[in-house]
Amino acid sequence: MSDPEVLAVLRQWLRYAGEDLRTAEILLEESDIPRISCFHAQRAAEKSIKAIFVFLQVDFPFKHNLNRLRDLLPDGWDIKKDFPDLASLSEWAVEPRYPGDLRKATQEDAEAAVGQARNVYETAVKDLEEHGYEPHDENPQNGSAEEETD
Repeated sequence: MSDPEVLAVLRQWLRYAGEDLRTAEILLEESDIPRISCFHAQRAAEKSIKAIFVFLQVDFPFKHNLNRLRDLLPDGWDIKKDFPDLASLSEWAVEPRYPGDLRKATQEDAEAAVGQARNVYETAVKDLEEHGYEPHDENPQNGSAEEETD
């Protein structure tokens, strides 16, 4: 990728995805609020998929349905074939935000959501690299990507 502006935006999307993933992991390990861990796991996966659209310089809907977003990707991306059903992760985009008659997230839900989000993130980064993206330092362990400077 040669366009520095697109590259900077892509790095931001990946950094935010990594930060959400790390937040979900920390909450999973150190708290008893699995609902919020699930929420951040979904956000990490969503931003990971949307980073591919940024790389492709293709507009994408600002929606939270991960299956719909994945289906909009062109063929040739592993994330499209490796994750045939992201519905269980998508449900955490909106449901945890508001009280009501929704089911409570369990620790098991959070573990599954965080694991799936990590796999989506790692696959998205690998896919991007296979399509020409050269990362500086995308490290979801610390939730930050090295920013390119002029």
